[in-house]
Amino acid sequence: MARYIGPKSRISRRFGEAIFGADKVLSKRNYPPGQHGNNRRKKTSEYGIMLAEKQKAKYTYGLLEKQFRNMFEKAARTSGITGEILLQNLECRLDNIVYRLGIAPTRAAARQLVSHKHIVVDGKVVNIPSYSVAPGQIVGVREKSKSLEVVANALAGFNHSKYPWIEWDENSKSGKLLHKPERADIPENIKEQLIVELYSK
Repeated sequence: MARYIGPKSRISRRFGEAIFGADKVLSKRNYPPGQHGNNRRKKTSEYGIMLAEKQKAKYTYGLLEKQFRNMFEKAARTSGITGEILLQNLECRLDNIVYRLGIAPTRAAARQLVSHKHIVVDGKVVNIPSYSVAPGQIVGVREKSKSLEVVANALAGFNHSKYPWIEWDENSKSGKLLHKPERADIPENIKEQLIVELYSK
């Protein structure tokens, strides 16, 4: 199962953002990693800026290059604004939906819950993190997994109203994808147009 397993704080410092969730190291060392990270660096090229934006999106959603490129090509074949469609498709991945529902504290934890068969889609166990959830489908916690401490801790005090494209049912510990999110509703700080320009070169 392909995923990034390197040092996460290093990635957060590279982009100056908490890519993998709350990261205390940014408050202490909010400059890029490496021997010369705190020194003045030369101006980044236009290509470098576009590449960094793509890398940030990949790390944010937990994809490696081949997976990410496949998702971009799928978005490019769909009518509409390619960058927005790409982000919408990323948001509709099962591991991301589990994260947005508050069932897991991070996308990595959500991916693990899915892989370990703790998540159901329309009542059936799905253990493929990249599974694309369609509007109208219901994602929830498997009955025998509802007592898991990690799930209970993640859901405690979670504000589900943050994501208007998902409807949460507290009793069944499940959420329904109402529709694909609008770009304005997606909170990630990603300039998707730069990714489109990079792949168009």
